[in-house]
Formats: sequence, C-alpha cells, structure tokens
Amino acid sequence: MSLLHQHTPVEPLSTLARFRSQFHACLTTRADALFEVCEALVSTPTPVRHLAQLSLEPEHHRGHGSAYAALAHGSIDTTQLRSILASLPLPRFHGRIVLACDVSPWLRPDAWTSPDRAWCHTYGRGTGQAEMVPGWPYSMIVALEEGSTSWTAPLDLRRLHSDEDPTTVTAHQVRQLIARLIRAEHHQQGDPDIVVVVDAGYDSPRLAYLLADLPVQVVGRLPSNRVLYGPAEHRPISANGRPPKHGAALRMAAPDTWPEPETVTTAATRRYGSATARSWDRMHPRLTHRSAWAEHPGELPVIEGTLVLLQVQALPSRRDPKPLWLWSSATGMRSEQVSQMWWAYLRRFDIEHTFRFLKQSLGWNAPRLRDPRSADRWSWLVVVAYTQLRLARLLARQVRLPWHRLVEADRMSPARVRRGFRYIRADLPVCVGAPKSCGPGPGRPVGSQNKRPAPRYGVPKKNKTGTTGHPGAKQAG
Repeated sequence: MSLLHQHTPVEPLSTLARFRSQFHACLTTRADALFEVCEALVSTPTPVRHLAQLSLEPEHHRGHGSAYAALAHGSIDTTQLRSILASLPLPRFHGRIVLACDVSPWLRPDAWTSPDRAWCHTYGRGTGQAEMVPGWPYSMIVALEEGSTSWTAPLDLRRLHSDEDPTTVTAHQVRQLIARLIRAEHHQQGDPDIVVVVDAGYDSPRLAYLLADLPVQVVGRLPSNRVLYGPAEHRPISANGRPPKHGAALRMAAPDTWPEPETVTTAATRRYGSATARSWDRMHPRLTHRSAWAEHPGELPVIEGTLVLLQVQALPSRRDPKPLWLWSSATGMRSEQVSQMWWAYLRRFDIEHTFRFLKQSLGWNAPRLRDPRSADRWSWLVVVAYTQLRLARLLARQVRLPWHRLVEADRMSPARVRRGFRYIRADLPVCVGAPKSCGPGPGRPVGSQNKRPAPRYGVPKKNKTGTTGHPGAKQAG
C-alpha cells in the first residue's frame, strides 16, 4: 500500500463566497448579528476567551450585547445547513469516503442553572485519572483525508441528551448523513462502501447491526479484555439437540486461545516503525438480553466481522506500545483490505486535532451560556467558521512570526489559515446590512434585587431499574 501523501483539492474563492451566502440564508432570526459573530470568530487571529472579545474585532459592527442576544434569541435552520455541508467537496481516503464519529464534552460542572446536563467522561492529568464531570456532550461526524494532516471536514453535530445512548444516536446521525451524501451525489451505486470509524466507547457490532441496510463498513476499536467467537462448526444432520450458534472462543487477553490468523501483513511506517496486522475472519461477540439488547424482540442476531490485531514497533509517546484490537463489519477481507482498514482507523485521531482547535483557538467551550439551545447555536457557528477555514486553505496568505517556518500553501495548518483569513475578506461579498443605531438598555434599577432567581437543575443519574432521575433538583432562593 502506498503511503504517499495525496493533497485534497480545495475549492476556489467562488465556492467560499457561495457557502457564506448559503449560510446567511440559513439564519432565520437575527441573521446579521449571528453572521457577524461568525465573521469575527473566523477572522480574529487570537484564541477566543469570551463573546465580548469578538465585539472588539473590526468585522463585528455591533455592540457586545448583540452577540449574547443573537445566541439567546436567534435561530438557525440546521436541516438546511447540514445539507449545505454535505454538498461541499469531500476528502477521500484511498478513493472512498471515511467518516469518523466521536463525542466531545462541553464541561459545565458549576452551571447549576443550566438544564439538560449529562455526565461526561473525561480524562484528568496522569494515568488512569478518568472521571465523570457534568456538561453537554456533543456528537460530531467528520470526513477524513489522506496524509499527515490535521484537517477534517465536519458534516454533522448533535448534542446528546442525558437519556440517550451514544451508539443509537450515532447510528441515526450516520443514516441521515448518508442520505444527504447520496442526494449530493458523493456516493453512487457501485462505489466502495463508506467506512465509519469509531473508538472503543461505541458498541461497534451494534452500530453495524443498526446500519446493516446501508452501504457502510463499520471499523471500531475493542477493549483488550473482550471475548469473541468464531463461526459455529458444521455438524451432521442426524445430530440431536439445538444447533450451536458460536464456535471456539478467542480471548484477547489469552494468546493461547488465538487460532491461526487468516492473514498476516507487515508494513513499514514512518511514524510507528514496523506494523504487523493479523486478522481472523467471521468473528462475533456473544450477545445477551441486557443493556442495549434488553428490548430486542426475538432471538439475538449473530453479527460477524473481521477481527484485527495491530502491533506497532513504537509510538511517539511510549517505546513499548500496547497491541490494538480492531473489529470490522466486513468479512472475507484480503491482506490489502485489512491494511486499508487499520490505516483508516489510525486516521481517526485527526478528529482529536479538530476538537482541540475548536476549543483552544475558536473557543467552542469558552462562553458561559445558560441555555443549551444557545450552546447549540454557538456550536454551529464554530463548525461554520472551521468550514470556512477549510475552504480557504489555498487562498489565505501566510502571516507568520519571524521564528515560524515557511510552509507550502497546501500544508498550512488551521491556525495559520485563520491568521491570514482577514486579508481575503475584501474579495468576498458582503452578506449583512448596516446595523441600526440604538441606545443602551435601561438595565436593572439601582438598589433593586432579583425577585425571580433562575431555577437550579441537577444532573440525572441512571438507577438500577434503568430509569433516570434528577437528584439535587431544587429551586433557588
């Protein structure tokens, strides 16, 4: 398999201008105020810490109160915006579409007056410092591209509610996204299946079962303590008893239970050294009527796939890396297909770079918003700002400090494109009108007290019966 970097074609200025006009049409209420917030967000070269900071940018012609009012009372046609994002040119990985799905939390541990918070799984500093923190989890789907890059193409965003299962919600997102991609003619009959890559936090076999009627191949990582079973052995017709559904067990933590692999491939990589992949065909987990399968009617299915053990020579962060267990919903895979599968999974980590840029540079989780619907509007503005940067990869000039290295135009990072985005705004059409002058609001009278304090909300927990409750919910005051 060739590991050469293939650059993704970037659309010219006309595509960027058309996308901005289409986005402005999606803003149904307080359109100009929301558009100017996004303008200031994508043009400022410094990290965003709060909304008032954006009102000081030259692209924002309104007061800082308009930004908060637009997020609180504005509206965005997200259905139309999702279709617009799906109609843009998408990157390809070895000639096929590869989608990465992941959940990123917007932590709000002290926001007692913010409703609909859920427990978000986060990692603290140090090994094994995982903890649950209240916040708003967001499920995002992006399209991946080849080569060593930190760019992705965000296509969908949805906030998870406290009583929703991430695997079920992701399956619904992927189903709707594939329908939009087919309407946009990104995927036609006869094209390779779309690869959906997820991490160990998802139930990969269940996700493959929910998407079995679509041209999708699910690739996910499995914990190293799982047990999978091979196909049931053939037995004569004259044998008595119920026919078996499962074959020999493969315990990932017990190498003596591993049968002979179907394929063994070794590839030399620049970043990980020598990588060896062993695969076993038609491996499936044993399902039980518990957790997500508790309400499944009838007999539980047998979800077969390809199990891959990937072992690399070294990682940038550790010299003795642990083996990686991957599972794919495709069966009968050849050696080159197995190699493309685990390479597609390694590209999944590009979405982590996207999350880091959205939060550290664009300030995705910087505003202290009370209403989760305002947080949803702000999240979509951040996604639109990132999409504009992606479309301007070959258009923005390099604005660098003396110690910054000069790079090629198609190798610029999102941060570098953002520093030079302000210089191409003169060539873009103006979508907003002039703001109307008005005086400041009256505000609260001096000496008065707030007689209607905001209600306080707890974070729901699941009890032993599977229902959710709201512990600690009370009225302030």
